[in-house]
Amino acid sequence: MYIPAHFAASPAAVHDLLTAPAAANLVTMTAQGMLATLLPLVYEPSVGAKGALHGHLARNNTQWSEPALGEALAILQGADDYISPAWYASKAEHGRVVPTWNYSTAHVYGTLVIHEDPAWLANHVRRLTNLNEAGSARPWSVDDAPERYIAGQLRAIVGVELLISRIEAKTKLSQNRPDRDIDGVVAGLEDRGHLASAAEVDRARRERRPDPGR
Repeated sequence: MYIPAHFAASPAAVHDLLTAPAAANLVTMTAQGMLATLLPLVYEPSVGAKGALHGHLARNNTQWSEPALGEALAILQGADDYISPAWYASKAEHGRVVPTWNYSTAHVYGTLVIHEDPAWLANHVRRLTNLNEAGSARPWSVDDAPERYIAGQLRAIVGVELLISRIEAKTKLSQNRPDRDIDGVVAGLEDRGHLASAAEVDRARRERRPDPGR
């Protein structure tokens, strides 16, 4: 990944990308060519030397049964947005501004391990469900469904574990703009209702210029 120094992700940003409830693209190179699936993942920091990402594929999805050649790749994506040059204070000063796109992303590489053990799958599904139901006022639990039904559903999936070997992460969040332009980006995103993106831009600015009292 191309990562200019001012867009290098902080450890906190990488942690957020790994732990946020979201789907990611799992990409593998196989003898049949490149295969990819969008699937939800759970970060397990205690597994392996650098943690692991756990997910599952439909048993009918041939990606799990095609051995990966070399490392597998999971592409995690944070909030992303179009940034209008009309938001920059610099536009009124000299006009030398163009549109861009802000985003946060992590490319997570590692060894792919396949799991068909029902106990592993049951634990994974509970972890994944709890992660994504955590913000609900009335969270759904795996135990809300009949046990035989869940057992049947587990037989229809296969677990995938990406044992992390390295992570390349980038947060392109207007850090290369002067503060007055960043103020405009935050305001523009908030006006559009993209509050998560606005908060990420503001956090990136604070990380770039930490509190001098610390």
